[in-house]
This record gives sequence, C-alpha cells and structure tokens, in this order.
Amino acid sequence: MRMQSFLPMVLALTLALPAAATGQQTTQAPLRSPDVIFVPTPPEVVAAMLKVAKVGKGDVVYDLGSGDGRIPIAAVKDFGAARATGIDIDPQRIKEATANLQKAGVGDRVRFLNQDLFTTDLSEATVVTLYLLPSLNLKLLPKLKAELKPGTRIVSHAFDMGDWVPEQTLDVDGRKVYYWTIPKR
Repeated sequence: MRMQSFLPMVLALTLALPAAATGQQTTQAPLRSPDVIFVPTPPEVVAAMLKVAKVGKGDVVYDLGSGDGRIPIAAVKDFGAARATGIDIDPQRIKEATANLQKAGVGDRVRFLNQDLFTTDLSEATVVTLYLLPSLNLKLLPKLKAELKPGTRIVSHAFDMGDWVPEQTLDVDGRKVYYWTIPKR
C-alpha cells in the first residue's frame, strides 16, 4: 500500500479513537430531512404561550420541534410544570437543547427526544406547544385530536390550524400566538 493512500485512513482512525474511548458520539444525521428550519421563538413569545396555556404544577408539556429547548425549560423553570419533553428530528438541536438544559438546572424534569413528531406518542401531554408551518399544523391536527385527552391545551406560535378556530389569538410584539383546547369526544 502506498503511503499516500494509507495516510487518510490513519488520520480518520486517529480522530475516531479518542471519541470512541471517551464515549462521545460523532455528529448524527437527522432521522429524516427536517420539515422546517430552526427559528427560535423569542422569550416574550415563549412566556405568552405558556401563560395563555395556564401552565402550572400539574402539567406535562410537549414542545414539538423543540429546537434549542427554550420552551420545555421555561415551562418547568418559570411556570412550574411537573415535566416537559422536547421533540426534535435534528440531533444537533437535541445536543444544543441538552446543553441548555444542563445550564438551567431543571434536568430531572425535562427531557429531549430525537424523534419524529408525527410518530411520537403525545398522549401524556396536558399542553402541546409548536412553531411549525401551516401545512404541518394541518397534517398534525388529526394526530393531536386522536391522541390527546379532552382538555389538553395547544398553543402555536405564528400559525393557525386552518378551519379549527382558536379560542384565543394573542398579538405579542407583532407575533401571533394561537390557543385551542382539545374538545370533549
């Protein structure tokens, strides 16, 4: 084997071994292509979303497309939710959210899952938050209505859910927040 072709292999092994020895993982690709790009929800909108949903000590909050984790962290840290789960398809966002969680000091009550929000079981949620596109909200709506218990609160930043009329619409510094409750069956 010539030295020129051997060198890239040695370099790759040299870089991979320390990560393997310390248990670190290399960057993993998303489960599938994300449906939206990550755009963080401003803090004042996060607060308005959690406030309109009346998040409190008995709540289990699920944030769909959780990005850097700010909503699940705020739900527990600032609003006293019992637990919060962030779901994101992009492992890079999960890594970022986990780092933010460690800084926030509420790690035992918040978790982040690298999953597809269209296949994740949402049934334990009492509050669902989202900042997705209108087409995704509409695609998600049958799942929300089928899996969530009556009385579960849903809050969307920026986008509505088509013909499902929100119970409340807020304007937060020029940004819309929509609020619904899963009806009785």
